[in-house]
Amino acid sequence: MFKRIGRWVDFNHDYKTMNLSFMESVIHNFKELYDKGLVYEDYRVLPYSWAAETPLSNFEVNLGYQDKTDNAITVMFKLENGDIILVWTTTPWTLPSNLMLAVGKDIDYVVMSENGQEYILAEARLGSYKKQLQNATMVKKIKGSELIGMSYKPMFPYFKHLAEKGAFRVLAGDFVSTEDGTGVVHIAPGFGQDDFEACRAYDENFPVVCPVDEAGKFTAEIPDYEGKQVFETNEPIMQWLKENGLLVKKEQYTHSYPFCWRTDTPLMYKAMSSWFVKVTDFRDDMVKNNQEINWIPGHIKDGRFGKWLEGARDWSISRNRFWGTPIPVWKSDNPKFPRIDVFGSVEDIKEKTGFNVDNLHKPYIDDVVYPNPDDPTGKTMMRRVPDVFDCWFESGSMPYAQVHYPFDNKEWFENHFPADFIVEAIDQTRGWFYTLTVLSTALHNKPAFKNCICTGLLMAEGGQKLSKRLKNYPDPNDILETIGSDALRWFLISSPVLKGGNVAVDKEGKEIAKAARKALIPFWNAYYFFTLYANAEGIKAEEISKSADVLDSYILAKLKALGAEVKKDMGDYEIARACVAVEDFLEILNNWYIRRSRARFWDGEDLSAFNTLYTVLVNVAKIAAPLMPFMCEFVYKGLTGGESVHLTDVPNLSAIADNAALIAQMDMVRAISSVAKAIREEHKLRNRLPLRAMTIAGDNAETLKDFAEALKDEVNVKDVILKSDIADVAGRFLYLKTPLIGKRLGAHMKDIMAKSKTNEWSQNEDGTLAIAGQTLFAEEYELRLVIKDGMSGQALPDNTAVVILDTTVDEALEKEGIARDFVRMIQALRKTKDFDITDRIKLFYSSDNAKVKAAVLEYADYIKEQVLALEISENTAFNEPTVDELGGSEIKFDVIKAA
Repeated sequence: MFKRIGRWVDFNHDYKTMNLSFMESVIHNFKELYDKGLVYEDYRVLPYSWAAETPLSNFEVNLGYQDKTDNAITVMFKLENGDIILVWTTTPWTLPSNLMLAVGKDIDYVVMSENGQEYILAEARLGSYKKQLQNATMVKKIKGSELIGMSYKPMFPYFKHLAEKGAFRVLAGDFVSTEDGTGVVHIAPGFGQDDFEACRAYDENFPVVCPVDEAGKFTAEIPDYEGKQVFETNEPIMQWLKENGLLVKKEQYTHSYPFCWRTDTPLMYKAMSSWFVKVTDFRDDMVKNNQEINWIPGHIKDGRFGKWLEGARDWSISRNRFWGTPIPVWKSDNPKFPRIDVFGSVEDIKEKTGFNVDNLHKPYIDDVVYPNPDDPTGKTMMRRVPDVFDCWFESGSMPYAQVHYPFDNKEWFENHFPADFIVEAIDQTRGWFYTLTVLSTALHNKPAFKNCICTGLLMAEGGQKLSKRLKNYPDPNDILETIGSDALRWFLISSPVLKGGNVAVDKEGKEIAKAARKALIPFWNAYYFFTLYANAEGIKAEEISKSADVLDSYILAKLKALGAEVKKDMGDYEIARACVAVEDFLEILNNWYIRRSRARFWDGEDLSAFNTLYTVLVNVAKIAAPLMPFMCEFVYKGLTGGESVHLTDVPNLSAIADNAALIAQMDMVRAISSVAKAIREEHKLRNRLPLRAMTIAGDNAETLKDFAEALKDEVNVKDVILKSDIADVAGRFLYLKTPLIGKRLGAHMKDIMAKSKTNEWSQNEDGTLAIAGQTLFAEEYELRLVIKDGMSGQALPDNTAVVILDTTVDEALEKEGIARDFVRMIQALRKTKDFDITDRIKLFYSSDNAKVKAAVLEYADYIKEQVLALEISENTAFNEPTVDELGGSEIKFDVIKAA
């Protein structure tokens, strides 16, 4: 598959994270962090995947948020004074582990009385409990601070003995709000980070219970639900609450909830021991190093990635899994003789323990058990902690571990780090890009990479994610076989996906096929055109750097500009922008240079035309080789017979003159031609119908006098008039970009608009505009040219000139137009009959339209020349003539090869 899509991969120097050399570098990194005081062990509440039976890091959580609908319930807890406090939760399964309640000390609460029973909730939440408290009256208002320290009766009996250690009281929580719920939060410190920290703030020795096993099932500490997965106990717990009169309200609550990015199951939060990297100690250095990275798209630097770095927290790097690089920490199994050993290499393990390790994986590494040197009796043993590394720690270690640094390849690594370039999807700002940055900063205080392309995501039609289950995407193998590798590549690399945007892929691959029309087909058409005429004339072309012909000089200068632009774009890692440059050039090559030069190739005598096109095609193949490798390889080898375009250097086009003035003039000619055709379409005047005159008015119009004949031919007019003064054909109109101006000068908008309508403004030399006492920047306005009434014309897109066509058609022009249309019909028939381009023909036609007959007779020599006809005859006896419409009536005609 790699070869099929043209991806170069070095399989001879690959690496695998399971290899001993890779793993040894990983444990060395950990030892370095440990020696720097950047690693510690702590007991905290962590996001936990019960399906994978392991905790996740905070950034892994961000990879899997989904909308989740839960049952949110309001329940009753009874305070020591007999009042009932209403508590809201979206996790009924945590209620059996409740140890405290939290209120906001500055929140206003109310005491509501009904039938002698008093209920407490936040005043701001009364509106959500109108039905439940419709018969209650307000007794008084209190601050949350008045509730702090009060005791309450445990809802469940499982941990009631912990009341002796300070449990089952009301404490203060900064996280309590009145946006939802009751303004009172139930606290289960084993299952919530806020809960955990609030209890530790209340009492640093506060007992934490976590009666859930590795699979997310209740342990024997909760006998009524023992062995049941916690999420499956929500319904039975709510039923128990209802039966015991403790359930006040039940409602559906949809919220964004974290799911395991590996198993697609909802996470839980669970108190457990873990090893952490002290990211907060060097967070500012990460932010600083990030400024040295060139991000594509650029907003990632200070946006998605930069903001993430600014809020980076300590990283939990230990996982309760079997497979992975083991954490190289050995602990004493006797608390009387505490000791921790951390090893950073196989040799280190051997030297300190006597074990000759040749496999760092579990269970082999866990056989390394040795006496604790701090126990004089020799009975205490050192045993490895059971955890392995978070796989993202291994990923972040890749730059070092791929070459077994620092044990081998030290010089190579120091010459290749940071990496020049990496690319991955935008979600890796929370994954690989992040862990690379963490470890490179902690270990070397450098960025891990210099340039990074953040790609967007490929989506199915309608915005769905691509799914193997739904099969909502085209089969890649079918695409490669039917549409082609280069088309698929071009579709991807020229799309917004290389600028961090998402791109939809239709199931039939129509958009992929459409991408081929932008570059591959135009390139092929140009190559086919060249080989067709060069082979027909037996011409052996060669590369040149200059030509006396103006069109040759223009396209060569454009080629040089293309080479420089693509080189810059590729150097800036702006791949999509490079693709646009190639597309634009091929459009000019086919629809301007080749089309305007067709007669020169037809004659076969102008070698400069062949040499110029040959030069362009060979060098475009070299320039675009990384973008469409297979097409460029075919074209290059077909033209030169060379071994491979990919073994050539990037072309040096310094011998070609820049010709900036010529480029500007010819680009203006092209723009004028395009505008003129638009005017024709507006007036329903076909391109082959000649017109009397075209007027071009603008400051630079008179510089086009050398191109007047080309413009006449291209636009099909008899005369071209060039004028530097536009006053008699157009006026200047000030167009204000009000959103931009309003944002900056909102208070002055009324005056600015008024002055623009009375043309009271002046343009400054630096491109700014003075109006109503304010200065507008160039990007905040446009000076547009507006054609005067009664004229058929349009302004150029850049508003530097206007084009006016004389749209009056007389009989002479109409006859010439008929002749030109007839030539088109004959050429189409030649192609249908598969005539060779050099075949001479005899032409027969029949028409009852006197105007058509007159036109054919008057322009007979022109028609013969254009279609290679030796003779033109009227004939009414046809076997199977071609029938078409010409001059508003039917015409029959046929061609045969001349003897």
